[in-house]
Amino acid sequence: MTARDDLFSRSAPSEERLYLLKKQFPECFDKNGAFVPERLAESLRSDGLPVQKEYYSLNWLGKSYAKMLRDAPPETLLAEDSAHNRQPENAASQNLLLKGDNLEILKHLKHAYAGAVKMIYIDPPYNTGSDGFVYQDDRRFTPEQLARLGGMDLDEACRVLEFTAKKSNSHSAWLTFMYPRLYIARELLREDGVIFISIDDNEQAQLKILCDEVFGEENFVGELVWNNVTDNNPTNIAIEHEYILCYSKSKINIENQWKSSISEVKNLLCEIEKELIDKYSDEDTLQAEYSKWFRTHKNELWPLENYKFIDKNGIYSGERGVHNPGKEGYRYDIIHPLTNKACKQPLMGYRFPKDTMQKMIDEGKIIFGKTEDKLVEIKVYAKDYKQKFSSVINLDGRAGANELKELFANDGKIFNNPKTIKLLIDIFSFVVAETDLILDFFAGSGTTAHAVMQLNAEDGENGRRRFILAQLPEPTDKKSEAYKAGYETIFQITQARLEKAAAKIRADHPHYTGDLGFKIFTTVPRFQAASDEAFDLQQPLLPESIRADLNSEQLDTLLTTWCVYDGCPLTAPVRPLDLAGYTAHWCGGNVYFMAAGCTSQTVKALIEKLDSDADFAPERVIFYGANMASAMQRELAQAVEGYANKKSLKLNVLARY
Repeated sequence: MTARDDLFSRSAPSEERLYLLKKQFPECFDKNGAFVPERLAESLRSDGLPVQKEYYSLNWLGKSYAKMLRDAPPETLLAEDSAHNRQPENAASQNLLLKGDNLEILKHLKHAYAGAVKMIYIDPPYNTGSDGFVYQDDRRFTPEQLARLGGMDLDEACRVLEFTAKKSNSHSAWLTFMYPRLYIARELLREDGVIFISIDDNEQAQLKILCDEVFGEENFVGELVWNNVTDNNPTNIAIEHEYILCYSKSKINIENQWKSSISEVKNLLCEIEKELIDKYSDEDTLQAEYSKWFRTHKNELWPLENYKFIDKNGIYSGERGVHNPGKEGYRYDIIHPLTNKACKQPLMGYRFPKDTMQKMIDEGKIIFGKTEDKLVEIKVYAKDYKQKFSSVINLDGRAGANELKELFANDGKIFNNPKTIKLLIDIFSFVVAETDLILDFFAGSGTTAHAVMQLNAEDGENGRRRFILAQLPEPTDKKSEAYKAGYETIFQITQARLEKAAAKIRADHPHYTGDLGFKIFTTVPRFQAASDEAFDLQQPLLPESIRADLNSEQLDTLLTTWCVYDGCPLTAPVRPLDLAGYTAHWCGGNVYFMAAGCTSQTVKALIEKLDSDADFAPERVIFYGANMASAMQRELAQAVEGYANKKSLKLNVLARY
């Protein structure tokens, strides 16, 4: 089977939705193929489904334009930073740092990474008026073009073009900026995926309603309040917090309860228990020494202030986990070891059968009171403690600046208001498993990647989380310390931080051998020719006007873009194929013919490899039409179609320009 395939020619989401509607509800379209929403409403009512005429929604100037941007194909290609990516620490890395406009990057990612991301964290512009946010758009439309493309009237089109041209920072401008990015980001999340978004009061209300629309109100998980600063110059109310909104892709698919094993207080208790257990073998002395330490440090131990006891296995507390909650449990007597009397029974009885309870008593896992009048409890050790995910986070926001200062010791203050890795490690510990993929498309100084690498190193060899970061090469202020230190763009700061953080982690964790590298790709303008002519075996010779004189670097860029467009992750290996001296490329299920010089011997070598190599089982042969004469195109297609398919392959041939 042969076909013509223009890059980024896949149906827009709106077209796909119309296709699905037409397939399921053909009666809702008129004779000209136009959708009639009233017919759909009537059809649903006839099935007994409630249909409301009025509903709550968020509207703003530019919403139609934002939807158009959402559905438009990317205007760029993806190029690899080969020199960086071939460095030993980066060659096998599964981490990505992507340079360019994050909307373009998200559009490139959505084919290969749809449904692959467990967690997204972003720290977008807060639109404070002083954070530098303005709506910037280099797309050029006439009012008439925008009205037609965006499905809006001419007056609205004129108003939209006016606020994009003026680089507005209005609520409408901010929402127009955020909507397409959040919409595509949702497509990248796994079904159990979640997104966390940092924001403050300037746009919190708008963001909440926007996310209700994009992710669905039913998928709102919660809102964190981060108490992160002391306002020493308050006006009416001292503002000492920010927000972090959390939404899920599908709330029914996430865990009912998030808990984390990471706790600084727990770490403190584990340190003192090791010290005391190593020093004292007698349990009475051990308890006495721990009690002394506990009384001195009790005020530092919240929420573990009830862990008052210690034995040879560690510091512990009592928990009423033996009690049966909500319904009648098991009834039997437990004899107190000192009084030899039956202990008081819980109101609803015991949770475990008698033999299980006796085994726990024999193993020393049950705590008795001084007398039989106190209910027995289960021993719960501090080392096994898991904390709940609280909606309030108390963490000094200045920690992020201090972390950067340590990494960039000789460069001064190179970035304003970076998030601290402590915040992100805390969030990751509740939500992200040891092998999950994390995305941040407002990378800034690179805190997210730093946090991922740090947490992986602390987990040891089990830590294999991966990150994707996107950052615009936004120029730094020429008067800033960053610029004076040699960082002309924010992207350069991001890259430098990742490299410096990796070096520090290697020094702090010399036995850790996990992934501390990252690959770099960047967006570049599209340069390839295009043609609307259909490709088939009988097509005439292509006109010379569409032939392209591209250098090897440009062909590599096309290859990179095609691979990710065809569903291959950017970290997937692209294998060269030697076909009688011609170099093709193999990635995923696709073989790519990019360079000029394909001959009959090349085609023959391809067929022979299909026959002889059991592991070589592509699904498509894709060639750059501008580098292959029409006669050779037909020969390649005929050879593939006529192949005696010993592997039962369904092999297609595609031409791209």
